[in-house]
Amino acid sequence: MASGGARARSGPPADPNALRRDRKDDKSWVTLPAEGFRGDVPDFPLPDALVSESALWAELWEKPQAFMWDRLGLKWQVAAYVRAFVESVQEKASAGLKTAVLRMEAELGLSTVGMGQLRWRIAADEVAERREEAKPERTSARDRLKALNA
Repeated sequence: MASGGARARSGPPADPNALRRDRKDDKSWVTLPAEGFRGDVPDFPLPDALVSESALWAELWEKPQAFMWDRLGLKWQVAAYVRAFVESVQEKASAGLKTAVLRMEAELGLSTVGMGQLRWRIAADEVAERREEAKPERTSARDRLKALNA
């Protein structure tokens, strides 16, 4: 068993808005595009892909994290995750496989914990926020009539 020293999940989670951002050992955060990956989706590299694997592969490559997978050349790791995930949801899947899938999710930045460890964050979707702000407030017909009579 390891003793002493920092561990990956010890202490509070990383905060991109922390006031002390000037430490030399602190990695900078990477902001991923909110609209997701817009490059060419690579072909599934493992042999004999199932339909469910192909569907999950295509869905994952639409996520913002795919921007970094492409940049870092992680298509094989993503493919291994896809295959393991599909196997892990089968009825007789082992607990060990399910645990491995959870770890792979974190290592690929698919979970919030993993994104924090990798120092990845997704950019705010400013267009959607403005669209929400521009929506008129819904009021009932009775409230609108009261406003006219006031």
